[in-house]
Amino acid sequence: MAKEYSGSPKPHQLETKRRRLNWIFGVSALCILFYVLGAWQTTTTPLSDVYARVSCNINSPLNPSTLPSSSSVAVLDFDSHHQIEINDSTSVIKFPSCDMSMSEYTPCQDPLRGRKFDRDKLKYRERHCPKQEELLHCLIPAPPKYKTPFKWPQSRDYAWYDNIPHKELSIEKAVQNWIQVEGERFRFPGGGTMFPNGADAYIDNINELIPLTSGTIRTAIDTGCGVASWGAYLLKRDVLTMSFAPRDTHEAQVQFALERGVPAMIGILASKRLPYPARAFDMAHCSRCLIPWPKYDGMYLIEVDRVLRPGGYWILSGPPIHWKKYWRGWERTKEDLKQEQDAIEDVAKRLCWKKVIEKNDLAIWQKPINHIECNKSREVYKTPEICKPSNPDTAWYKDMETCITPLPGVSSSDEVAGGALEKWPERAFALPPRITSGSLSGVTQEQFHEDNEQWKDKVTNYKRVIGLLPKGRYRNIMDMNANLGGFAAAMSKYPVWVMNVVPVHSNQDTLGVIYERGFIGTYHDWCEAFSTYPRTYDLIHADNVFSLYQNRCDITYILLEMDRILRPEGTVIFRDTVEVLVKIKSITDGMKWNSQITDHESGPFNPEKILFSVKNYWTGEPGESKKRQH
Repeated sequence: MAKEYSGSPKPHQLETKRRRLNWIFGVSALCILFYVLGAWQTTTTPLSDVYARVSCNINSPLNPSTLPSSSSVAVLDFDSHHQIEINDSTSVIKFPSCDMSMSEYTPCQDPLRGRKFDRDKLKYRERHCPKQEELLHCLIPAPPKYKTPFKWPQSRDYAWYDNIPHKELSIEKAVQNWIQVEGERFRFPGGGTMFPNGADAYIDNINELIPLTSGTIRTAIDTGCGVASWGAYLLKRDVLTMSFAPRDTHEAQVQFALERGVPAMIGILASKRLPYPARAFDMAHCSRCLIPWPKYDGMYLIEVDRVLRPGGYWILSGPPIHWKKYWRGWERTKEDLKQEQDAIEDVAKRLCWKKVIEKNDLAIWQKPINHIECNKSREVYKTPEICKPSNPDTAWYKDMETCITPLPGVSSSDEVAGGALEKWPERAFALPPRITSGSLSGVTQEQFHEDNEQWKDKVTNYKRVIGLLPKGRYRNIMDMNANLGGFAAAMSKYPVWVMNVVPVHSNQDTLGVIYERGFIGTYHDWCEAFSTYPRTYDLIHADNVFSLYQNRCDITYILLEMDRILRPEGTVIFRDTVEVLVKIKSITDGMKWNSQITDHESGPFNPEKILFSVKNYWTGEPGESKKRQH
């Protein structure tokens, strides 16, 4: 017989269900409780609280006291997760000050070291870096009376004498109005060897011959730049110039340029390629730069051709241009000057350049937009040959060549090789041709746009946390690992310029993309010193630089190099893993820097963190220098 079913559970079944529900609720409550406690213990002070403690007054310069103190932000304990040996905070290594004779030390362009190298092709003025045992383990001092540089735009015209105590140029170039001494400061009237009426008037003359202000020309290179007045006055026309000059008898040219807030590097056309990619610059310029253009089978003009964009311009003023008027003042014969100009004209023609115009003191040539006709002309001009296929962007310690760098192929004679560019300012956020063509593998159009949006958010966060970009506070900025140039693009609305550095050890060579966006930069190996003077950057941005280099060289020397090129009270922003940042902080604590690790802008659960550092103001002591022999 079947069992009778009443439809109601037995009492013991109800009890079992009740116990099971109680157990489930209890475990759930404990899980929630421990999750909340864990999040509370491992989360730093909310960013809004940090912002309140950090000076966000855009009119107040950042100083060490504006960073959140170690007691005001909860310290995260990552001891059980370290994969890098961390220095004990109780045994921080204190770095001493170097001798005052090192105040303007440029490690890889040291005149003493340069004397040991070949003078042929001026090789002795190229980069020659110290060996490991020669590296300094001390902090480069500022001059005893060092002052905070003038803020931009005043800095374009003025600099403190005590910051660069050299009157040589004001004496040697007195007639040419490069520099004038006015009491405790220098004044830069905008003069130059070929600028009798000032750089502004000289640039206006160029603008009458080629379209400088239409947005077509954005990036320029100035070889043998002097104090970079040409680049300084092009800025108001939205043309960004990479100015370079060697460290030579005209003391501190590049140092003056950077003190003025104008982009510049120590560099020279000698035997190695310039550290820039192919097709980088819309315009190249030489104003009495004393480069022997026709020598060595036209090698230096061939190098200019490599870095010049299709359709780009080369401008030459000074010897031998307009030699019929100036030959006596140049102390050369008419025959010698005519022969030099004829030789330059011949090299330019063999490079397939078209002479646009020669008027008064200026001569201008234009590179073709593609090589269809140039390839045909090789039947007439056997030299220089077109280079065999190779990577034209390879430029770090790469010997110059005497063959023409081939342009990317095109399907018609009116097509721009490598792709046409948008005009400035649209160019900054437009898709670069290297990405649309697929020549930069691994980077899609979507990734490019996403990168831009991320950097807008990151820069907004920087502005909140450290009061970034008050009027003139920051001018010279370096991005040590620039990737696609997103940081520079996000900063382009502020009155700053960014030196975008692409490390030679990067997985991707993105410097060509950066130039296509209308920004400037250079290749570099951060195991070596950068080609600049001490105290030339206001802010340095280091995005995962140390993860890239921690197994390549001692990161202590990278940090010491950053200290060398950073101005007193300058700022550094590091982005990296916690392990790497803690290692960095253990070193910078002994470098007279104040530092604080904060959360990623997306929140505490992002494994990437940010380290904000400020270099303290300090100077060398007067009278402590032991004179170096130059």
